Amino acid sequence: MPTAKDFRLPDVGEGLTEADILQWTVSPGDTVEVNQIIVEIETAKAAVELPSPYAGIVSVLHAAEGDTLPVGAPLITIDVDEPTGGGESLPVPETAEVAHPPEPPSGPRSAAGDEDGRTALLVGYGPRADGPARRRAARPAAPTVPATTATSSAPVGKAEAPSVPDAPRPSAKPPVRKLAKDLGVDLWAVVPTGPHGTVSREDVHRAAAPPAGPAADVHPRNTASGSRGETRIPVRGVRKHMAAAMVLSAFTAPHVTEFVTVDISETMRLRELVGARREFAGIRISPMLFVAKALLHALRRTPELNSQWDEARQEIVLKHYVNLGIAAATDRGLVVPNIKDADLLSLSELGAAIAGLAKTAREGRTEPRDLTGGTVTLTNVGVFGVDTGTPILNPGEAAILAVGAVRRTPWVVQDQQGERIEPRWTTQLALSFDHRLADGQQGSRLLADIADMLREPGLAML
Repeated sequence: MPTAKDFRLPDVGEGLTEADILQWTVSPGDTVEVNQIIVEIETAKAAVELPSPYAGIVSVLHAAEGDTLPVGAPLITIDVDEPTGGGESLPVPETAEVAHPPEPPSGPRSAAGDEDGRTALLVGYGPRADGPARRRAARPAAPTVPATTATSSAPVGKAEAPSVPDAPRPSAKPPVRKLAKDLGVDLWAVVPTGPHGTVSREDVHRAAAPPAGPAADVHPRNTASGSRGETRIPVRGVRKHMAAAMVLSAFTAPHVTEFVTVDISETMRLRELVGARREFAGIRISPMLFVAKALLHALRRTPELNSQWDEARQEIVLKHYVNLGIAAATDRGLVVPNIKDADLLSLSELGAAIAGLAKTAREGRTEPRDLTGGTVTLTNVGVFGVDTGTPILNPGEAAILAVGAVRRTPWVVQDQQGERIEPRWTTQLALSFDHRLADGQQGSRLLADIADMLREPGLAML
């Protein structure tokens, strides 16, 4: 007799409490193998594909695409012929502690608990075993999702994902699916015009637009206070996490922001020389790369701005490594993946790492481990044509550097021939730092050192 095995939603990050279902890749009745991708979920930090811990036949999907589930809730039920030693799932009490699925061969963390008592899960760590349950209850299933009966392999009230048996699943990228969910658009009703029959963002926007004419209905998410109405967008996933982090930072760390305008003409010349070298083939050489390298060099002289405030112990923790965060604007919101031990990388390695992080962030594929442990952040507002700003610190970090647009501007040049005005490449830098961790002297010195190295790149060799 087949045995029904529940795979419960694991914590795929550091203490995350819930996740949205983006896309199922299996349906009831499908045969699955161990480590086969069965679902894509979106957490507060990233979109993640989950593999199956069991081999067998899918009997129940416990949530529909677009639903939000708390960590520990049943995700899928799979009928297996015989349980294996590595495939036993532990009963989950009402406090929603998570069962131990077997570790995939790629080797995330061990299934044993860590030294401070937290329970190891499929990816990352969950809450302390003796801690109170703080997760919110799962949202009720949407009205269009049928509930199973008492004779089903799932308990009464468990919802199966809706399916259209005679039509293929709409093909769309995760950011497009999220946009459709936010706008209340049913992807089954959208006519795809993208490559290979995929649904594009434009398709979703067209489907979301009300029909022309006076009889046009306002979408249920819209509450009309006039003829044009308004739209309410649910705050979840990355946007929800980012909003909470920015509020926490703005009202916890006393921010100070300093500015400097720099002539980076010599750096731009160096950029051309570096780009022609063989070891930089295939690497995008942008001014941002040289700013990142200058920041890493400057932190050696001012380590106070690569530190963390420990409120509980009333200590300043100096980090002897630099995990450089790169702020990236994506369709899902702002994410800040970081490059581990960035201070140990060569210029070419740093360039490749920045390009890799930016690519995975835009695709919504950033690994949860890349979103934790940052020590200092770099953000490029210049890509939007903006000269400067007052960046908000990433929680737990001491400094963030914003880089403005690089422009040709009139500049007073002083040399042996005297003073003259000529067009030069310039940019503005804005450094925000936590005034608990550093005084104006340290902040000013870090910003001045960065500016000096961009003005005269050879100073980095000293």
